[in-house]
Amino acid sequence: MTIHLRFFRRVAGLLAGGLLLAGTVSAQSTNSGQRDVLREITDVVGLKPRFQLRATSEVQNAAAVVYGGQRYLLYNPQFVAAVNRAGRTDWAGISILAHEMGHHLNGHTLRAGGSNPTDELEADEFSGFVLRKMGASLAQAQAGMAVVSDEQASPTHPGRQTRLTAIGQGWQRASQQITASTRTAAPSAEPALMASQPAPVRQVAARTVAPTSVVGKITFRAKPEVDFYVTSRLSVVRLDRDGQSAEVVGRLARSESLSYPYVLIDGQQRRLYISRMGEIYDPNGRQVAVLTDPV
Repeated sequence: MTIHLRFFRRVAGLLAGGLLLAGTVSAQSTNSGQRDVLREITDVVGLKPRFQLRATSEVQNAAAVVYGGQRYLLYNPQFVAAVNRAGRTDWAGISILAHEMGHHLNGHTLRAGGSNPTDELEADEFSGFVLRKMGASLAQAQAGMAVVSDEQASPTHPGRQTRLTAIGQGWQRASQQITASTRTAAPSAEPALMASQPAPVRQVAARTVAPTSVVGKITFRAKPEVDFYVTSRLSVVRLDRDGQSAEVVGRLARSESLSYPYVLIDGQQRRLYISRMGEIYDPNGRQVAVLTDPV
């Protein structure tokens, strides 16, 4: 971004404490009801959102800082709004935040010294990668930097065209990953077996399915007394009371979400969403069941 922005980031140890205590407001509270951009960015790279996003008029634009062992992304709401207007897309402001997060994740904020072109290009490439994963076009991913960057290079920052090229490289890399994932079969979701404690295998015999093994158990809050199991073929079966036969009532399917890697689809095509921790949610965000080991 600008020399002032990078200077602010590098002297975070001196300035951040005062800024964070000087009436800063969290982005979530000022933008109630809007999308949680910070979580969206961390979701696409498989990370927990261990950043604090703060809106403040004490910075001219945006900055990545570390204070008290906590990583912060500070931004001026008026600056982000101006970038969105100039770029004619909300993706412009999102790319600025993704760029700053790139500084954190690439370790730039942990090193002493001023800004340098290498760090800026790494953060630019990260922003392009993230925005493609979030669904932005290449033009949308480049809109923010096209507005705020200088045309000519400086000792601390690359020129505009070099920066747009770096964003494009990140965007293309993410696009290639997305394309490749749609061409290959999903790997097995069966968990590893512990050598000292083999996972129990329960045989399911039924008229509707061939004998197979059980890899998970689903317990619904509304029907805790009914046994539902997930087979190695990702079918969801319901056992009868005597446990001798089973009925297929649904199936699991892979999704593209890192937070909810599986979707449970029943015979009427209704969907439930399974988190990485095994929690199962309905489309309204209510937890309705849990997926556990078949013990």
